[in-house]
Amino acid sequence: MQRLSQRFRLKPLAAIAVTLWSLPTLSMAQVFGPPATDFQGGVAPSTPLIQPGSDVEFVGRHFTPGQTVTLYRGTTALNDEPYTADDEGSFTATFTLPEDAVPGRHPLVILAENPYAASIVELKISPEIALAGEDVFDVVDAALPAGLYQSAYSDESNALFVTRAVGRPPVTQSGLLKLDPDTLDVVAEAAPEEVPGFDDARVFAVYGVGVDDANGHVWVTNTRENTVAVYDQADLSLVKQFEPGTVPHARDVIVDAQRGKVYASATGENTLSVFDATTLEKTGEIEIASEMRGEQFTPMSLALDEASGRLFTVSIATPEAVVIDTENDRVEKVIALSNASRASGVAFDAENDRLLVVSQGSDNLLYVDVESGEIVHDVPVGAGPLNVAFDAASGLAYVSNRASGTIAVLDRDGELVANLDGGNFPNHVHADGQGHVFAVNKARGEDDPEGDRIRRLQPAG
Repeated sequence: MQRLSQRFRLKPLAAIAVTLWSLPTLSMAQVFGPPATDFQGGVAPSTPLIQPGSDVEFVGRHFTPGQTVTLYRGTTALNDEPYTADDEGSFTATFTLPEDAVPGRHPLVILAENPYAASIVELKISPEIALAGEDVFDVVDAALPAGLYQSAYSDESNALFVTRAVGRPPVTQSGLLKLDPDTLDVVAEAAPEEVPGFDDARVFAVYGVGVDDANGHVWVTNTRENTVAVYDQADLSLVKQFEPGTVPHARDVIVDAQRGKVYASATGENTLSVFDATTLEKTGEIEIASEMRGEQFTPMSLALDEASGRLFTVSIATPEAVVIDTENDRVEKVIALSNASRASGVAFDAENDRLLVVSQGSDNLLYVDVESGEIVHDVPVGAGPLNVAFDAASGLAYVSNRASGTIAVLDRDGELVANLDGGNFPNHVHADGQGHVFAVNKARGEDDPEGDRIRRLQPAG
């Protein structure tokens, strides 16, 4: 294991091509030896949380057995001796980042020899933000059954609905929970039906959730089965299970009660599916075209402003957000998001007409003026921010940082008010419109006392 003596300073990707000419292992006498053909080798960091001072493990795969590999940050080699691929074309290696490494996305050069090849991999160094502000927030938490994903509050039922699903396909354990929002006690749970046509007991596992108070329904996404379902708020009985394939990799679902519509993001495509909230029929799809040449907009989280009839979503594949007119279900505008990588969470501040966007790849919260598209604030919030909720009563944004295990709380000026313990893998945050925000997190293994918990947060006093 090595310790780097040089600070990681940010450098444009374009500069990498220039620095290649000065890499120490190259000389004009040897540079044009036999190159690799059909090079498949790749190196990726396997350490889940990388911060200044971290030990970073890299895994190399698909190299030619015996091929040697050196990693460079600019002109600085990260390994004193080249790594050598084993008989399976693989290797693992660890080095230690300096304490003063600058957070951000650092392009590294992979330089292979025998035979020669080169490529680039990105190393993301996340900001390290200390816990703070516990004394200015009231936090109540409780343990829930395993596999928590999302929550949604119903004002009509005064109930919190939470989805859970355990493991990877075929998923056999899943449930829709109904909670008392004051005590966080489980009032009822519904188990999804089995998926027909299989003998492995897989069920229509539930992930995303949205409430329809006008019709007394709860909508959920069955992500693994590419569809959605509707349950009754009162007794959690199944109202309708849509056929598999209705919404490819359905992620989020949100209800526009004022217009009687339901929207689900098809993260497997570049579309949102539209449903009639009364007839429970799919009425169409909204195709979202990326404004980046050759790229596909891939929708993730959804946010709705019922008053203005605007629906918002962000793309995990491109640095873009979109505004949709829910009167006619058409794309109103696409907003470019500078410094957003793998955007996933979105919320809306109606008072300031601003989108709030968090991105897993850039570890930040963007405050975006919807009218102009201007980035008003760009704030580091922690590692791997997955979702964001906005509480209009306090003007605070709550961000679930999955990799760093924190919930960052920021005001409208982009100032960090608190950085709260979120347990392991905070997954989702949801504002109930009454000054509370509910946060759920997932477990780090079966026996994790900090996993599968729900928290209710609000400013103290």
